[in-house]
Amino acid sequence: MDRAQIVHENFLSRVAAGDLPKGAPPRPGLSRSDAVSLFRSQVLSRALDRTSRAMQKAGQGFYTIGSSGHEGMAAVAHALRPADIAFLHYRDAAFQIARAEQVPGQQIAWDMLLSFACSREDPTSGGRHKVLGSRALMIPPQTSTIASHLPKAVGAAYSLGAARRHPPEHRQLPEDGIAMCSFGDASANHSTAQGAINTAGWTSVQSIPLPLLFVCEDNGIGISTKTPRGWIQASMEHRPGIRYFQANGLDIYETYAVAQEAAAYVRIRRKPAFLHLKTVRLYGHAGADVPTTYLSRAEVEAEEANDPLLHSVRLLAEDGALMPADALAIYEQTCARTDRIAAEAATRPHLANAAEVAASLIPPKRTCKPTNGPSAEARAQTFGGDMRAMDEPQPMSRLINWALTDLMLEHGEIVCMGEDVGRKGGVYGVTQKLQQRFGPDRMIDTLLDEQSILGLAIGMGHNGFIPIPEIQFLAYLHNAEDQIRGEAATLPFFSNGQFSNPMVLRIAGLGYQKGFGGHFHNDNSLAVLRDIPGVIIACPSTGADAAQMLRECVRLAREEQRLVVFLEPIALYPMRDLHGAQDGGWMTTYPSPDRRITLGEVGVHGDGTDLAIVTYGNGHYLSRQALPELEAAGVKTRIIDMRWLAPLPAEALREATQDCRHVLIVDECRRTGSQSEALMTFFAEESRAAPTARVVAEDCFIATGPAYAAPLPSKDGIVAAALSLTGAAK
Repeated sequence: MDRAQIVHENFLSRVAAGDLPKGAPPRPGLSRSDAVSLFRSQVLSRALDRTSRAMQKAGQGFYTIGSSGHEGMAAVAHALRPADIAFLHYRDAAFQIARAEQVPGQQIAWDMLLSFACSREDPTSGGRHKVLGSRALMIPPQTSTIASHLPKAVGAAYSLGAARRHPPEHRQLPEDGIAMCSFGDASANHSTAQGAINTAGWTSVQSIPLPLLFVCEDNGIGISTKTPRGWIQASMEHRPGIRYFQANGLDIYETYAVAQEAAAYVRIRRKPAFLHLKTVRLYGHAGADVPTTYLSRAEVEAEEANDPLLHSVRLLAEDGALMPADALAIYEQTCARTDRIAAEAATRPHLANAAEVAASLIPPKRTCKPTNGPSAEARAQTFGGDMRAMDEPQPMSRLINWALTDLMLEHGEIVCMGEDVGRKGGVYGVTQKLQQRFGPDRMIDTLLDEQSILGLAIGMGHNGFIPIPEIQFLAYLHNAEDQIRGEAATLPFFSNGQFSNPMVLRIAGLGYQKGFGGHFHNDNSLAVLRDIPGVIIACPSTGADAAQMLRECVRLAREEQRLVVFLEPIALYPMRDLHGAQDGGWMTTYPSPDRRITLGEVGVHGDGTDLAIVTYGNGHYLSRQALPELEAAGVKTRIIDMRWLAPLPAEALREATQDCRHVLIVDECRRTGSQSEALMTFFAEESRAAPTARVVAEDCFIATGPAYAAPLPSKDGIVAAALSLTGAAK
């Protein structure tokens, strides 16, 4: 017999017989009516678990991962306020149901069953996933990725204090709110969880406000791997800066009392706390998982005998709140009700095509207060002596710094964060003076953990800030790429556009650094970013372009709630000369603050029709170096700087190349997985299809020392390829 059916029949027979598990008497603090309400939430959670399994068996539902055994989370919801943002473990249906009881007008059973049926009428994901979450309940939807939501919970908690000092225009969370995140004992071992917990303690010991409640639901097992007995308490009880609380999650009275105490500590002290709840897991891990294949029958039956609903029936009876017969009636009526609702939910329409599925990848635009930019007086006071240098050509790094300064003056909700961005001013000096200009709470020096940097940004985006996190080197992103791929980029998709986490992620990267760092600092692979749906990737090649594109990136984040990656070529930060020493050919003057380069607008240098070189970043610089030799060989050339790598600026590229007889793609990234592959496909699919070739990096890492550029495109290689393609080499 299916374990879910066994648990169901055990509940019916044991309640009818008065055979209830023993335990502590009810703790004071929970009113009888509230206790009954929590029991109803627990029962609805259980009934939905059973119904979801039946729907899947009937082909009406498509994924099951249940909350049975974790119904005590209803009491945690009751201890919090409905405006406290909650990032939930996938076993927390009871939390969401109990929170719905705190907010008028909710139809939680109907809403959740629409989600189970993957109906496009599902108010959370629009039919894209069976997922917990609700905009009305301030529960951003989570997928089942292990612990990946903890870093952004830290960021959301940090944003509560930051918003007191700098209230953003689109503030979402109340001033006295707290953030909460829940997870399982197995997830607590994940590096992402450990990093987030460490970051919370690191922040707290510095007396920086961080009102965050971690809730660990300890059922003693992760899929089939047991958690060592006492491990969670031993590893979490004495974390610096984090107060530890413990409760029996099978007892709603105790859970409520301890959760209320923990929430009050977090809310009043503005410090993080760790609530350790003992739970059980019923039915196995998910879907058709059979727990008796990796646990003994005695172990499984012992857990089932500790069913939290049986404990609730006993506690309610001892409190005089509800007699067992009445509890049994509530259970049976709720099961029948969910079956009736499920039958209707299963008839509701699904998403019909790819366009409907993808419709929520891009979040909706939002109205922002108009601004004329910073005043002349404010700029003069902030820039000081830099104002005198603005009429002179400057390298890219300095122009990015000035653009950031103007943007931060104009938009008080912009916050920058990263390793060394504040006091030091960045590894390459790009953010020099910004902390002196705007203070340490807008130029945040973080600990050395990329997951925490991105989590801070994502969480602050939840509360109306425009974060500009910095990843020090492109290769460092790989330590934390799931924060972009699995969290930031998926949030609008899984919330049907109701939640977003806008940001401009600055990354210093690409190759051509002479003799520094090897492959870990010279990283010429963008593949990890290019295939993430909904992400915008910008890559400037000149200082003037960098300033104007950065302004557009901030506009996209602020007004269109987009997730933007601003990739800054390190080798071009200090670049001054183009053809010869001290010619100053690659420096530009600072564009006035009202000038932008819009998304999809490419740059065109020259008007030749023999050859179009399509490139970006360092490739643009090298192609410009190659231009005199090509012109001398009689090849009339134009150079097209893509600027925007994703989405591909197809229309602009089509227009810029339509009258050219040949197309050469120059891509400093590797042959495999590079932008050049997409460009070759694009030009091959064009109806006029001019002969096309590419110059790319080898499928190889980059060395330190004199051979740093050996696997990369070069000026000479571009010239040779161009002459061969056009026939001028003959």
